[in-house]
Amino acid sequence: MTGENQLVDASPRTPDGAPVPPAPVPPVSVPAAPAMPAPAAAPEQVSRARRLALPAFTLASVVGAFAYVGAVDPNEPGHYPVCPLFRLTGVLCPGCGGLRSAHAFAHGDLVTALGANAMAVVGYFGFAVFMALWLVRAYRGAPAPRFAPQPRYWWAIGAAALVFSVIRNLPFGSALAP
Repeated sequence: MTGENQLVDASPRTPDGAPVPPAPVPPVSVPAAPAMPAPAAAPEQVSRARRLALPAFTLASVVGAFAYVGAVDPNEPGHYPVCPLFRLTGVLCPGCGGLRSAHAFAHGDLVTALGANAMAVVGYFGFAVFMALWLVRAYRGAPAPRFAPQPRYWWAIGAAALVFSVIRNLPFGSALAP
């Protein structure tokens, strides 16, 4: 073949015309992947004291707050601020009477606590149940309880607070007013 269409073989050849075999390729070393961090300690490996630290601190904080409210009487003027909604409009909000309720509750007077703010007393008992469950589960090494109600329950709680507020501001609901 002659001319432009001639195929040119540029591969190396031995003196007898045979193609030279390719040189062996040395193996390539692949660097090892970086070491993964150690997994977090399993709940069984965490000490009991560490598991109980957060619920115990939370409980101590709430007990401290109740102790303060129990020692400083909210029925005496000047110790706590007045509810801004009540001061501006004369309307009792769902939280009005909450400190008086906590004061009575701290002194063991459940009837007075219910009279000051019944919703708050329900909240105190709900918190007590949650704390007891949290402490028992932390002691046993189980995961902490989750309080994550669905939106419809939040709406129901809000509606109950609204109904509570409206009723306690009406003449026939004066028993619910502080």
